[in-house]
This record gives sequence, C-alpha cells and structure tokens, in this order.
Amino acid sequence: MSSDADKFDGMLLAMAQQCEGGVQELLDVIFGFLARKTDFYTGSGGSGAEALMMEKFKKYESMAREKEDQVKEERQAEERKRKELLAKKKAKEEQARVSVKEEPKIKELTDEEAEELQKQIHEESKITTQPAEEVEENGKAAEDNKTSEDEEEDEKDKGKLKPNVGNGADLENYSWTQTLGEIELNIPFNISFPIKSKDLIVEIHKKHIKAGLKGHPPVIDGDFEKDIKVEETTWIIQDRKSLLISIEKVNKMEWWSRVVKTDPEINTKKVQPENSKLSDLDGETRSVVEKMMYDQRQKEMGLPTSDEQKKQDVLKKSVTLSTRDLHTH
Repeated sequence: MSSDADKFDGMLLAMAQQCEGGVQELLDVIFGFLARKTDFYTGSGGSGAEALMMEKFKKYESMAREKEDQVKEERQAEERKRKELLAKKKAKEEQARVSVKEEPKIKELTDEEAEELQKQIHEESKITTQPAEEVEENGKAAEDNKTSEDEEEDEKDKGKLKPNVGNGADLENYSWTQTLGEIELNIPFNISFPIKSKDLIVEIHKKHIKAGLKGHPPVIDGDFEKDIKVEETTWIIQDRKSLLISIEKVNKMEWWSRVVKTDPEINTKKVQPENSKLSDLDGETRSVVEKMMYDQRQKEMGLPTSDEQKKQDVLKKSVTLSTRDLHTH
C-alpha cells in the first residue's frame, strides 16, 4: 500500500508547488477534478460521497497523528540519551576532582638507595669539573647523536598525519578527537531529511565498530586500534544530521594513532596533552599527565624535572642529617 501511494508523490508535489493558495487551492483542484471528470458526488447516492470522504479523512488523520507522536518520542529519547551522556561526563569530572591526591613530596630512602644516590650525584658532579674543551666536545657529540636519533624518528613518522586540534584526525567521511581516557567519533551525513535512530546501523564491540545509514555502505567498518569498554561507550544523534559516538578506552595511559586499523595514522609524538580535558581523567591518570606536562616544561627551560628535584631534595636532607651527626659526635 505504501509503495503504491509513494509513486504519486512526485506528481502531487509538483501540483502542490503550483498552487499558490496552499492547501485550500490544492483541495479545490482535487475536488473540482472529481466533480468535472468523475461521478464521485452523484454515483454514490449523495451522502455516500461525504461518508467516503470522511472515512478517508479519519484514516489518514489517525496515521498523521501516530507519526507525529512517534517523532516526539524519538526526539525525547535522543534528548534523554544526550542528558545521560552529559551527566555521565560530569560525574567523571566530579569523581576525578575528589580522588586526586597529592604525591608525597619526600620519600624515605633505605641505606642502599641513599648510597646509590650519593654515587650518582658524585658522578654527575665530575662532569661539571671537566675542562671547557672536553665539555664542549662531549656536548657536540651528544648533540650530533641526538640529531641522528631525531632524524631516525622523523623517518619512522613520515607519511603520518598531523593531529587536529583535538589530538585526532579529520578524515574524508568522519572526524575524531581524543583524550587519554576516550575517543569522540563524529560522523556527519549529507542528507535532505532529519535522521532518526531507526535510520542508523550502529554496532560496537570490544574490537570492532560498524556505523552508517541503513541501506547504504557503512561509513566506518573495521577493527579498533586498541580495546575499548563497550559498556561505557555511548552514541547520540546531533542536530538530526550527524552521529556522535563516545568510546571509552581500556588503557587510559596511551594515545591512539587511529580509530580503526584501516585509517591513516596520526603522529602521536605531536599530540598536545594540554588540549586534553584533564578533568575528564581519573585521579591517578590525571596526576601522571600533569607530571608529564610539568617535566616537559622544566626540560624546555633547562630546569630539573620532578624526579631530579626529588633527588636534590633528598641529597640536601642527607647532607643536613650527616652534618648534625658530626656535631653530635
């Protein structure tokens, strides 16, 4: 029945577009046609035509209202899913803020560890007493070695994409961004109608993903680069034109170079941790990332990293304690 009715849609749409008076003029055209070219009004015995007209009116009125109710329900379901996703993210942020703990500033060393630290610092102090010519020569050799290492790394990364502002990639049919904790995959659809849940195919497993429009080739269909948490992965329809999938990583201590193994890789060495939302991470992961960022900035300024600073603090403390022991004895 539906396919038979659909075949006249093009013809009726063309008629409606030519009726400048809107629905009233369109109805005048249809009922005028029935009066001029058929026995619709006279053949059924007068009132029969009106009864038939009301029967059809009630039938399609009921169908239109059911469709409207269905659209409302789908919109409400999409809105609920969107709110659930936002609430989930806020809950994670709150959990991260509560669970973050400061790392102890002073670590007590055993006698063996203190002796090893003393030897290490003694060896480092020898470097600072080398003749200027030797220091310069050693520095030049180290720099040459570093340059060759950089060239080797660059060679491995040739052909890889530069990460976008979200530490992911903008591909032909979709784009993705990432934090250490999750991937956000955005699939836009170039269509002339608002998409609904029933129009989509979304299949997400621990190692595989498939998503796209029903009746069309999938936009993405492949094995994940890494394992994911299926139970923590969600998706919603955005602006009725695109599909947004939030994918939870199993390993929250590494950057992905691609979403599926058939995608081109990004250069993860160019990922900017500052662009990630630290508040989205759990307390332990957030502490590690903040430490990485701090150490990177310290190295750029030629200052000691957090680990090096701890060694210096422990040494100072050890020297102070040794001095006190001397005075005591």
